[in-house]
Amino acid sequence: MNIAVLGTGIVGRTIAARLAELGHNVTIGTRDPEATLARTAPDAMGTPPFAGWAAENPGIAVAGFADAAAGAELIVNATNGNASLDVLAAAGAGNLDGKVILDIANPLDFSKGMPPTLFVKDTDSLGEQIQRTFPASRVVKSLNTLNADLMARPTLLADPGTVFVSGNDSDAKNTVTGLLKDFGHDDVLDLGDISTARGTEMLLPVWLRLWGALGTPAFNFKIVR
Repeated sequence: MNIAVLGTGIVGRTIAARLAELGHNVTIGTRDPEATLARTAPDAMGTPPFAGWAAENPGIAVAGFADAAAGAELIVNATNGNASLDVLAAAGAGNLDGKVILDIANPLDFSKGMPPTLFVKDTDSLGEQIQRTFPASRVVKSLNTLNADLMARPTLLADPGTVFVSGNDSDAKNTVTGLLKDFGHDDVLDLGDISTARGTEMLLPVWLRLWGALGTPAFNFKIVR
């Protein structure tokens, strides 16, 4: 497939590289490609400058959000949750119509420091907000309960555990499930429509506490049934 990954942070880079490895044509989208490639300092999360990664992955194109989305069959939202709606708007609603949006972002609010809280929960979710804002798109929430390495390579764990999908469109969920299985996710659990994204997004406070308790983000949830 032709796939656009929106977001140049560690999650976007990891997913883009894995998709390219699997044979997809991948474009990574950013607000200003020239500025992104010109940066020489790590980002706010300490991620090394993008230019070095781009040089190591010459087969992955870099484009503005709209150009990346226009040529894509499937779009991965790998942005900071606070920016997701703005980024998708910059990509252009017309470029999203009818397309699968794999939403792996989380509604994390860092305004009061660590650990972050959620800026939407209980009665709504980021996944639902994206679906409402871009109603002609087909949003599937998934992979947001894992760190980037395990999103792309779940077999780094002896027991990869369970990954979830939420969405209103069954064909879109089937497409995403196929990608997840290609990544190595064998236990894919369909939770139902996009409102079920509330549940997986609200796992993040537990996930963050587990990271603190375990001293590593290299873990996953497993649903035993």
